Amino acid sequence: MTLATTLPDKATPRGKFPHVKRAGDFLFVSGTSSRRKDNSFAGVEVDAMGTTKLDIKAQTRAVIENIRDILAAEGASLTDCVEITSYLVDMNDFGGYNEVWAEYFDANGPTRTTVAVHQLPHPHLRIEMKAVAFKQK
Repeated sequence: MTLATTLPDKATPRGKFPHVKRAGDFLFVSGTSSRRKDNSFAGVEVDAMGTTKLDIKAQTRAVIENIRDILAAEGASLTDCVEITSYLVDMNDFGGYNEVWAEYFDANGPTRTTVAVHQLPHPHLRIEMKAVAFKQK
């Protein structure tokens, strides 16, 4: 049995897909960014002159917390993650991303793959992650 869920308190997916889909005891979290319900982004500051500052640490923290919240809606937590794939627009952000990752996970955490991508769905996005968790019903 599969069950797809879209959370009303999270940013609406930009396409016809759920935030998370359960397949048996596995939870598959769709690609998740730092986008908020109001379509603003965590880790983005734009000053009066239009200069944009993109903070990989703040974005990484927001992404992981969005995944945490999505999993919680299915009765799971970050400790139930078995695999996470991260997409970075710039590998120069790897250090900051890795630093924040260590705030949430240790060597016993999920397996991880990090890849560089040309771009993400919005120019303010520096990172996106998708996750697989295992949580028995």
